[in-house]
Amino acid sequence: MNDYIFYVYLLASKKDGVIYTGVTNNLIRRVYEHKHNLNDGFTKSYFVKRLVYYEEYNYIDEAIAREKCIKRWKRDWKIKLIEEKNPEWKDLYYDIGGKEFEMEMKL
Repeated sequence: MNDYIFYVYLLASKKDGVIYTGVTNNLIRRVYEHKHNLNDGFTKSYFVKRLVYYEEYNYIDEAIAREKCIKRWKRDWKIKLIEEKNPEWKDLYYDIGGKEFEMEMKL
């Protein structure tokens, strides 16, 4: 039995901006880390903080395979994937409980 859900996610700097693809077992925590520059790297350097797309997987190997697949895609394909579910490029972090998570972090 699997006790985790794994996520493949796409972050953007802005609509039609820089796109980053990642994988995690805790989407809210990981996006929080990106938003608050807690890790050095690509997203910190390019101000990539807006969660614009994510998928859920039951097994880490499936999530990693999907992440690698998306990373090989052309930019246009990634934009189409985002816009099929999120045409406004809305920051989904707050829809998945980001505000509540941030309140807990401040306690």
